[in-house]
Amino acid sequence: MAISKTKKNSPRKEIILEKAAQLFRKKGFNATSMRDLAENVGVEAASLYNHIRSKEEILQEICFRVANKFMANIDEVNAKDTSALAKVEAILRFNIRQMIHHYEEVYVSDREWKHLTDPYLSNLKNQRRIYRQRIASIIEEGIRNGEIKKIDAPTAVLIMLHAVSGIESWHRSKQKISGELLEQNMTLILVGGLKK
Repeated sequence: MAISKTKKNSPRKEIILEKAAQLFRKKGFNATSMRDLAENVGVEAASLYNHIRSKEEILQEICFRVANKFMANIDEVNAKDTSALAKVEAILRFNIRQMIHHYEEVYVSDREWKHLTDPYLSNLKNQRRIYRQRIASIIEEGIRNGEIKKIDAPTAVLIMLHAVSGIESWHRSKQKISGELLEQNMTLILVGGLKK
C-alpha cells in the first residue's frame, strides 16, 4: 500500500491535516491557499513548512491515510470466516461510519484526489480500482454460493459506494436522523437488495 512520504507526524501536523481537510472540502483543493491554512491553524504561513513541505503533500497524506484505512478494513473483513453477504455488510457499515465520523477526510479523499500528481495519482487510482474489485469479488463469491442474487457485481459496488458518498447531503441537512439510524437504513436497503 502506498504511503506518501512526510515528515514525522506531530500533534501540530495532525491539526494542520484536520484543518486542511476542512478547507479542501469547503473551498476545494485548488482554491485553498497556504495562507488560508495558516490562518485556520493559527500560525504564520512560513511556520507551516516546519511540519509540511507543500499543499500537495497534505492532499497526499489525507488521500492515502483514508485509502490505507479502507484497504486495511477489507483485509480484516476478508480474514473472517463469514458469509459473503456478512462481509459485504461489514464493509458497507465501515464505509458508512467513516463517512459519518470522519467526513472531512473521506470527502476530500473521495472528491479531491484528482488533484494529486504522479506517481501518487496513478497509485491512488490503482488502489481505488483494486478496492472496488475486491468488493465485487466478494459479491461474486456470494452469487456462486447462492446467497446473493445474480447481478452485475461491479455495478452493485458502484451503487453502494455512490450511496455512501451521498451521505454528504445528510451532513448538510438541517433536520437529520441519527448516524446510527442512517447506517441501519442504508444497510437494510443496500444489503437487503442483494439477498437472494
